[in-house]
Amino acid sequence: MASSMVTPSPFPQPPRPNLAFRRLRGQRSPAEFAAAVRRSAREIGERVSCDARYVGRVEAGEIRCPNYAYERVFLHMFPGRTLADLGFAPRSSVRGRGARTAEDTPPAHPTSPACTTHEATGAGETRGAYEPYDTPDPYDTHENHEESDVLRRAFMRGGTVTVAAGTLGPLGLTLDAVAAERSVRRPGTSEAGALEEAVRRIRLLDDRHGADGLYRRAAAPLRAAYALLDAGTTRQSIAERLHSGAGELAISVGWLAHDSGRFDDARSHYAEALATARVTGDPGLEAHAFCNTAFLARDAGRPREAVRAAQAAQRVGRPLGSARLMSLLALREAGGWAGLADRTGCEQALARAQALYERGRSDADPEWMSFYGEAELEGLEAQCWSTLGDWPRAARHARRAARLQDPHFTRNIALYTAELADDLARGGRPDEAAAAGMRVLDLLDLVQSSRIQTMLAGTARVLLPHRRASGVSAFLERHSGVPRTAV
Repeated sequence: MASSMVTPSPFPQPPRPNLAFRRLRGQRSPAEFAAAVRRSAREIGERVSCDARYVGRVEAGEIRCPNYAYERVFLHMFPGRTLADLGFAPRSSVRGRGARTAEDTPPAHPTSPACTTHEATGAGETRGAYEPYDTPDPYDTHENHEESDVLRRAFMRGGTVTVAAGTLGPLGLTLDAVAAERSVRRPGTSEAGALEEAVRRIRLLDDRHGADGLYRRAAAPLRAAYALLDAGTTRQSIAERLHSGAGELAISVGWLAHDSGRFDDARSHYAEALATARVTGDPGLEAHAFCNTAFLARDAGRPREAVRAAQAAQRVGRPLGSARLMSLLALREAGGWAGLADRTGCEQALARAQALYERGRSDADPEWMSFYGEAELEGLEAQCWSTLGDWPRAARHARRAARLQDPHFTRNIALYTAELADDLARGGRPDEAAAAGMRVLDLLDLVQSSRIQTMLAGTARVLLPHRRASGVSAFLERHSGVPRTAV
């Protein structure tokens, strides 16, 4: 089972936003800038189908290297600059074998081949160019043929309750000892309860300490959960609890992988949870799996996938009757629109999220949503405005999020404060950014999160030219001494 592997598989680093390109766009909207790109192309006899979506993908870092046609247009638009000055990666690092060297000049013919990876292509830039979103919708809520492999990994495993009892031990989440000693082959109420407690314990520890120290330890309980499913049970109520518990545990372990930078592992865990939900017809679990998939896609630089996953979650989750769930799912959609540089789509989704949130809590709210309060609403909105480059508005929401957060959620306080520091730094307030960064550093003794460390490292880079501002030098010096968490 892929998601129960303790050693994560190698994966490419997630795209980094292209801030240099974003600065060159200035005050123009993505659509206005795209029009300028098309005009410049005509001036030199090129034909590119640049639109706001393409600009958004470049700024999100999804397009690491433009094809040759776009390269000529960009260099024409910004004379004297190189691709590196525009924030692009060297073509050799994107294409790998056979790439041109830095000294090579772009071919003169406008139909020259694009970079071979899809990150190097844009919408409609050349005939036959690969567009990663021109595929059947993987987030349609009907049957997905890829599930068969996921289910095979998830359920084709031997094991008994005795095996499961031993493997839940690393988190202190052992099954009933008496049942284990009897080697009972059919799981019952105590095993289902132990599985549900494993999910609660992981979430509690993550809230307080972050994901980095938990991920490896959580793999054994997940293996045990699927061993319980494989053992089977004669009682339908127990079977439903076991499937729901295993799916929720897969999502929890997936989040630990997500937050600690193991994006491929997280994707695998979420896929298993989705498959489990569909096997049992559990719309609540399915909505949760899609919700986390949307969040992961946004962080991994796949904003269109984030939108589609969030919309799929809303289709599945709407009949559950939880306004708070629908509010969170609207925020996931807003994050995807922000990644696509679609301000209108983002604002509409944010408005829906706020209106749904204001309906209040209800008995239909899922247990896993205990983290979702006003602070999280503010924090997720801050991330949207930050992605759109509206630093002052992002900082206002991030500040509110940190102030409103329950002290129990130490990791989230650190996350919102790191968001605040970054927004202040990029918004031209280095002294306030350094002060916020210091508060995050104070929390890193308690919180282990690669996500937060990555954010803080980005803030430090932005602050480097402002060493003389009040407090910045002290922050940079202290930050340089923080050990990085190994993943």
